[in-house]
Amino acid sequence: MRGRLVPPTSPLSRSRSQQFDDLVLDAVEELERRWPSELTGVEFAVEDVPPELPDFDSDVLEDGRVPLARLVPVPGRGDRAPARVVLYRRPLEARALDREDLGDLVHDVVVEQVAHLLGKDPDEIDPPPT
Repeated sequence: MRGRLVPPTSPLSRSRSQQFDDLVLDAVEELERRWPSELTGVEFAVEDVPPELPDFDSDVLEDGRVPLARLVPVPGRGDRAPARVVLYRRPLEARALDREDLGDLVHDVVVEQVAHLLGKDPDEIDPPPT
């Protein structure tokens, strides 16, 4: 038998990929509550690893030479039009120390990409606690 021996209703029954998707959804939902009209139509996606491209634009968060996420604008619709934010699961997981750190990192990456998309400072998108 392969896999975890836990009931399907337990959070432990979810795969790492599903758990990562949950972290992304949590971060996106929080920002969509703050910026509902600005994020209408923006797609958020998760891929395991970045594609092998010779060069990335400046809209890519990088940790060394490995991209963590990418903002893909919709062609021909202007810079302020809805776009697609892609997070790369494996590089983010490799960079995080534990699950809590991964949640914080995913949140920071989503905020950074939304800030770039909207042309705002990340602290304006998600103000630090006072």
